[in-house]
Amino acid sequence: MVPPRVSSGSIDGVTPEIFQEDIILWKKRISYYTTVNSQLGQPGRYRNLLDMNAFLGGFAASLVDDPLWVMNIVPVEAKADTLGAIYERGLIGTYQSWCEAMSTYPRTYDLIHADSVFTLYKDRCEMEDIMLEMDRILRPEGSVIIRDDVDLLVKIKRIAEGLNWESQIVDHEDGPLEREKLLFAVKLYWTAPADSDQGS
Repeated sequence: MVPPRVSSGSIDGVTPEIFQEDIILWKKRISYYTTVNSQLGQPGRYRNLLDMNAFLGGFAASLVDDPLWVMNIVPVEAKADTLGAIYERGLIGTYQSWCEAMSTYPRTYDLIHADSVFTLYKDRCEMEDIMLEMDRILRPEGSVIIRDDVDLLVKIKRIAEGLNWESQIVDHEDGPLEREKLLFAVKLYWTAPADSDQGS
């Protein structure tokens, strides 16, 4: 069903047609995600998910039959305030500026989804700071899916390697000619090496 805020036209630039297109788009995207990360299709593998730029909550709505929950974030810098429509879909969410730390107590997240987050914040704050915050709220062996412009993803991949994430850039679901690409990453579980000088 179209959320009342969308059907009444109270969200600038969001029509019922855009809402319906968003549903179809996210079904297609989730289907593609599972071909790259097969664990996304395994019930129970991911339980706590974070969508850093949720728009209408399409990512979460496409996963509604799975045994998981998604925290939908509407960035305070987003063009449209869509949080009310997310609530009207029966989903949960909040506002957040990714230039600042996020209050996550008492949990970390199993999977973080970031759709065009780095484009949104390109001239607002440092990419490294956003990546560090993602690393902080992502549990060890958790996964990340980042959709963004290929030039940004190349830089993000370098930062991801510095964070000890295993990552790969893959083509857009519509093929290799799209400038938007996807970065899939896993935060590796690691501990500090034993001190070789210990006891000497």
